[in-house]
Amino acid sequence: MEKKFPNIVFILIDDMGWRDLKACGSTFYETPRIDRLMQEGMQFTNAYATCPVCSPSRGSILTGRYPATLGLTDWIDHCGMYHPAKGLLIDAPYIKHLPVGEKTLAQTLKEHGYRSYHVGKWHLGMDEYFPERFGFDVNIGGCDWGHPHDGYYSPYGIRTLTDGPEGEYLTDRITDEAIKLIHEESGAPFFLNLWHYAVHIPIEAPQEDVLYFQEKARRLGLDTLQALVEGEHFPTELKCKDHVRRRMFQSDPVYAAMILNLDKNIGRVMDALEETGKRSDTLVIFTSDNGGLSTSEGSPTCNLPASEGKGWMYDGGIRVPLSFTWPGHIPCGTHCDGLTVGTDFYPTILELLGLPLAPEQHCDGTSIVPLFEGMSMPVRPLFWHYPHYGNQGGRPASAVRKGRFKLIQFFEDDHVELYDIEGDIGEDHDISAAHPDLVKELLGELEAWRKRTHAKLPMVNPDSR
Repeated sequence: MEKKFPNIVFILIDDMGWRDLKACGSTFYETPRIDRLMQEGMQFTNAYATCPVCSPSRGSILTGRYPATLGLTDWIDHCGMYHPAKGLLIDAPYIKHLPVGEKTLAQTLKEHGYRSYHVGKWHLGMDEYFPERFGFDVNIGGCDWGHPHDGYYSPYGIRTLTDGPEGEYLTDRITDEAIKLIHEESGAPFFLNLWHYAVHIPIEAPQEDVLYFQEKARRLGLDTLQALVEGEHFPTELKCKDHVRRRMFQSDPVYAAMILNLDKNIGRVMDALEETGKRSDTLVIFTSDNGGLSTSEGSPTCNLPASEGKGWMYDGGIRVPLSFTWPGHIPCGTHCDGLTVGTDFYPTILELLGLPLAPEQHCDGTSIVPLFEGMSMPVRPLFWHYPHYGNQGGRPASAVRKGRFKLIQFFEDDHVELYDIEGDIGEDHDISAAHPDLVKELLGELEAWRKRTHAKLPMVNPDSR
C-alpha cells in the first residue's frame, strides 16, 4: 500500500519577536487565532533562529545548514548600500544568494511526490535564485525584495505578484493566494511555504485596527506613560554604548494592528484547511525568522525580558516563537523547553514523515522528534555567527548556547560575555569572570565550530586605527 504523506504548511513571519503573541506573554497585542494554533500542538519556549537577521535564517530553514556553513551570514543587500559596514572592523564578506548546490527541503519533498508552493517573501537572491530554482512548483510573491518597498497597499510593485485593486492590503492578498492553493485538488500532498512579509517595516495596518489599539493604549495609559517617560521608553545607553532608541514595553498601536491583521489571516488559512477537510492531514509549523525590531527604524516592539532585538546577538535578536501542530501525531496543548534552532526543521520534518534523513545535507540540524514523544535530547551546543555590524546597533560577534549557558564573543576587542540564560534571560549579569573554566570550554567549542564551517571573520579597519 502506498504511503500517504501529510500536507505541510510552513508559516514564517518576518521580524516577529518571541513575545509578540499573547500565548508567548504579550499583554498588549491580540492574537487569538495564532494562540489557538499553538494550543492545538506543541509550543516551544527555547526556540531560536540561526541568525538575528532574515536571509541567513531563511537559508538555514531550507537547507538544514548554519549561515556560516552556507557562507550566507547577513541579510542580502543587492544594492550594496549597506555592506560592507565599517567601524573598528570591516564586515566579513558573504554570498548574496542561496547556493545552487544545496538540496533544499522542497527538492527532497518533491522526490517523494509533493507539490511545493512558495507564497510571500523570499529574499534569497536575484531572479536566477528565485524559488523555482530550488524545488518550488509555484512562486507567488517571492523575489529579491526583503520588504515591500512600496508599502503594504496595492500597487505593490512586486514583480512576482500582480497588483490587486488599489488599497488592497498585502497580508490579505498573500493569504488569498495561499488559500487558493489549499483549495486545489492535485491528488498529491502539498508543501506550502507561506512566508509573510509582515511584520517587517514599513509598519502599516488597516485603519480600523489601528484605531482600536489607539483606544486600547489610551485605556491602559500607555500613550500617557510614553509621553511622560520618553527617556525610559526609548533609553539611549546600551551595553555596547550605541545611541539607539530601544522600546521598553509593547505599546505601538500600528504594530499591534499589523499583528492583529496577521492573526486574522492565519485564522483564514486554518479555516481553509478545515473547510477542505485537510486539517487532520496537515502538519502546520509556525515561527519567525529572527527577533522583534526593538532598537531602530521606529523600534515598533519590545522583546523584554529578553535583551535587545533584531540585529543583536542577545536573545531578543535570535529567540523566536515556534509551534508544531499535527492532529493525532503531535501532543495537543503541550509546552516544551527543549532547545531547538532553525537548522532542525529539515531533519525533523523528514523524520515526522517517516522519510530517510539526509545528514550530508542537513549537516547542522538535529531532528527534535523525541521531544514530541516526551523524551529528552542529549545536550548539544547551538551556534551563531554574525560577523557584521547590524543596522539595529549590534556589533560583529559569534555565540554558543549549551544547556543553560550562553557565551558571546565580540570581535572588535575579542571580549567574551557569559550568561546563565535560564536564570538571567535578560543577559544582565555577565558571569564570565566567575567561571573561567566554562568560558574556556565554550570558547573552545565555538572556535572549533568556526574552523569546521570555514566561517569568515571581519577584518581590522585600517582607517579606525
